[in-house]
Amino acid sequence: METAPVGLKKPRLMVVTELTPSQIVRGLAAYHELAGEKGWPPLRWTFANGYHFCQDPDDLREWEQDWAEVKYTQVSSFISSVLVPHERLFPKSRWVGHLRAQLLALQSTLDVIANPEFQ
Repeated sequence: METAPVGLKKPRLMVVTELTPSQIVRGLAAYHELAGEKGWPPLRWTFANGYHFCQDPDDLREWEQDWAEVKYTQVSSFISSVLVPHERLFPKSRWVGHLRAQLLALQSTLDVIANPEFQ
């Protein structure tokens, strides 16, 4: 909060804070966790603006949709590359069936969040 990273890119943020790259990454992760608990403004990173505090609802919605799209891709990849082969090996496994059902529901939810215009 003290550095107020308005428009700072990572190299500049490192210079200003005198922290290493790994300390910056850990600090940003810690900030994201604390921001929700403490009611602090969300910290957003974009190519155009670097790290900045964001309170624009449209910008936040775009960020949330981008995040959901990334997670949708990750879940889809996990299903096709790990879960489907596991299911082929053990087709009667309750574990695999339950996991598949839960992940397909999550995948569907993430798709709706990432692409609301197609719903």
